[in-house]
Amino acid sequence: MSESSEKKFSLPILTAMVVGSMVGSGIFMLPRRFGEATGVAGALIAWVIAGTGMFMLARVVQTLAVRKPELDAGVYAYAKEGFGDYAGFLSALGYWAGTCIGNVSYFVLIMSTFGLIKYTLVGRTYVIVGDRYSLGGQLELFGAGDTVAAVVFSSIILWAVHFMVLRGVKQAAAINTIATVAKIIPIVLFLVFVAFGFKADLFTASFWGGQEASVASIYGQVRATMAVTLFVFLGVEGASVYSRYAKRREDVGAATIMGFLGVLCLMVLITLLSYGALARPDLAGMRQPSMAGVLEAVVGPWGALFISIGLIISVLGAFLSWTLLAAEVLWTAAKTKDMPTFFARENRNGAPAAALWLTNAMVQVFLIATLFSADALRLMVDLTGAMSLIPYLLMALFGLMLAWHGQSNGEAAAQQRGELVRAAVATVYTAFLIYALGMKFLLLSAIIYAPGTLLYIWARREQQRRIFSSSEWVVFLVATVGAAVGIYGLATGSIAI
Repeated sequence: MSESSEKKFSLPILTAMVVGSMVGSGIFMLPRRFGEATGVAGALIAWVIAGTGMFMLARVVQTLAVRKPELDAGVYAYAKEGFGDYAGFLSALGYWAGTCIGNVSYFVLIMSTFGLIKYTLVGRTYVIVGDRYSLGGQLELFGAGDTVAAVVFSSIILWAVHFMVLRGVKQAAAINTIATVAKIIPIVLFLVFVAFGFKADLFTASFWGGQEASVASIYGQVRATMAVTLFVFLGVEGASVYSRYAKRREDVGAATIMGFLGVLCLMVLITLLSYGALARPDLAGMRQPSMAGVLEAVVGPWGALFISIGLIISVLGAFLSWTLLAAEVLWTAAKTKDMPTFFARENRNGAPAAALWLTNAMVQVFLIATLFSADALRLMVDLTGAMSLIPYLLMALFGLMLAWHGQSNGEAAAQQRGELVRAAVATVYTAFLIYALGMKFLLLSAIIYAPGTLLYIWARREQQRRIFSSSEWVVFLVATVGAAVGIYGLATGSIAI
């Protein structure tokens, strides 16, 4: 693939990759997810914790981009450099699988959004009709995004984008930049309208979340928000993954911080202003995308349609970003011989064709799996976060290890201590998220990690290298036991999906 500077990514494009990766379906789900979990006080605390933790993780990404410029695959490369080949493989596998599952959540939400809209031919007016999408009649198609029709239409979109990306990564990145700008506009307008319709009495009534103010109640409320706050921040490392395309290495860190801070402001405002538009029980009872319901309550039915259109643009753009991210990680892992070399193949347009085929095949499998879930959207959102936590934790630990050993290129000790603190906070935060999500998602993750290791074994045999070290055998056995327990739980119903 050509590396000429004119074909590389500038700072604005890298920043758009970060924003495009982060602003997807999650931001449109915030009012309901927070309304279900907590009140204003808990939301403020949750955003302080999540914002601080993810900001520190973003700063770790920024630091590593400078300290280790030779590592061109971000999350995956840092894990391998710090903890060995198998850890790097697991990081790549987890990040890739999480991105695939995240794309499934996008499709579920798109189809759920279609399920909210009814177009009446007579009079050419739009109205919101609960649980069905109709075109001049009462033809139920998409339900909550998890019907057979929803899966079929999602599959059509999936493979249409697949063949577009096969025409070239650079072309797809340009489309993503345009989509990023387009999807920010309805979000900003939502904030303007809801701010004008803000009701202080509703906001005050929801302050403690309908519970007696206590440390225990607030802790429980905050913990219940951790899965969704993790999900909406996924993609913060998007510029790092594309570092090999950057015109200037320092742009990677700058794009990460700029994109993160901008998106954080949007998410906090959406959450807090929603408490001033509707009572907390009403927020909790909304159908997703709940931003549509909030704006409808403020300006009328057209508001829900407006947000629904914005969501479709947003989510399609994020789907494109995450497809590129997933294929890039798989391609890079194959180039470094941690995945089978088959997945390093490129087509004549320079697109990672083999990696892209496996990526979208994985998405297709999980799309079909949504037909068997009681709450497909919540499951896919939470599982996406769970799959991303191991890669994030390993990256934070690698940053902590570098700072601890003083690899600061002769810079002041104060700056080195700052790097150590930031990496420590990022490590504690990601470890807390693993605890907050609970054992269920660890076991579900193991169901992917254990059999996925077959790809690692394939790659090692290609190279005629020893498969596992002693410590790596232990990790593999733990993952295998976790997978067995998870499968048993699914079979017996003790783990519900």
